Amino acid sequence: MRTLLQASKTFADELAAFCRGAVAPKEIADSVAAILADVRHRGDEAVTYYAAKFDGAKLRARDFRVSANDLAAAVKRLPAREMAALVAAKENVVSYNERNLPKPWSGKNKHGATVGEKFDPIRRVGLYVPGGEVPLVSTVLMTVTLAKIAGCPEIAVFTPSNADGKVADGILAALSVLDVTEVYRVGGVHAVGAMAFGTTTIPAVDKVYGPGNAYVCEAKRQVFGTVGVDSLPGPSEVMIIADETANLSFVAADLVAQAEHGSGREKIYLVATSADIISAVQSEIRTQLQLISRSEKAQRVLEHGFLAIQVKTLAQAVDVANYVAPEHLELMVESAGEKQLVAAITTAGAIMLGNHTPTALGDFTAGPSHVLPTARAGRFSSGLRVDDFLRRTSLIRYDRASVKKAEATVAAFAAMEKLDAHGRSVRIRTL
Repeated sequence: MRTLLQASKTFADELAAFCRGAVAPKEIADSVAAILADVRHRGDEAVTYYAAKFDGAKLRARDFRVSANDLAAAVKRLPAREMAALVAAKENVVSYNERNLPKPWSGKNKHGATVGEKFDPIRRVGLYVPGGEVPLVSTVLMTVTLAKIAGCPEIAVFTPSNADGKVADGILAALSVLDVTEVYRVGGVHAVGAMAFGTTTIPAVDKVYGPGNAYVCEAKRQVFGTVGVDSLPGPSEVMIIADETANLSFVAADLVAQAEHGSGREKIYLVATSADIISAVQSEIRTQLQLISRSEKAQRVLEHGFLAIQVKTLAQAVDVANYVAPEHLELMVESAGEKQLVAAITTAGAIMLGNHTPTALGDFTAGPSHVLPTARAGRFSSGLRVDDFLRRTSLIRYDRASVKKAEATVAAFAAMEKLDAHGRSVRIRTL
């Protein structure tokens, strides 16, 4: 567990170097490129090969799609308590995201012309749900629900199976609750390739969504342009800013919780106003690691991906947070400081306020989607929203009177840009 002092002369360089560790190295990029090229060339055959190589699953092309019977059976097998949790979480996610649905509008511009916007759902979307050792059931709710609210006509979900070709009951039950019928037991880079390029069995999508490991995230980056992508949400990140009012056992619990993902590429940050806080949290982490089932994986993340930063003021904490642009940001500070931080921090994916708001609530049930930017992408992108599933089209209507008012402006631009046909196309309507 490494500690940096914000006051150190080398702090900026050391922080930058630590953050660069979240970017996929060349060997990952090259491996992803090779798999994508193979899927593009060999289609179903390549998907079958990589499912066996990475998941141990011996699938034929006809096995890729999960049957309606399998979806229904998963619902029956899921314990009532877990099914109730799916329904309860869905209610919050729907309630929150329905408020984000944009509405068409129209109005008049300075020329008297009618202008406006309309919104249409993206025709076919591909949603990636991490599975395998850590089946992210909540990701189903955090992606599919938004696509449903947007009204996307075709929703295809991709999630890896185990070696027996089975997908976790929780994932299948959640998909059934949300009335998704097109589900593929395919994950990893080859799933992203199948979504982007299509195969004989799997129709290509128009846009790819969802979080994934470093390989999946890099695959989405490489297929952008062939298809759309929502963002690049990769291995999980959390930053906690803590002062003397923080409950340090809560701080430690939340840091351990994010380390628990266990891929080895997670980034865990503690920004504290004293060395005593950092020392106490580190001690508490060691105690709490003994209480969780995935302690070995969490320990590895904390050894290599944990950074404690000591600051003197909350203003310095703001600078750190805005540079890192953390996926999840928890503020465990006194109330006046909390207001200062919320107003000044502009790059976090999601902000959890107060001692009683762990990231896990946002992960599972609070309402906003947990698909959030990582690896400093929060500097220029935001968490998943309903409008990510929509296309915006601008609408413009001029009549002869409004064209006359615009003609002089168009003529000036046509002259500056040496595009006389543009000017003539407007002028001819004023004669």
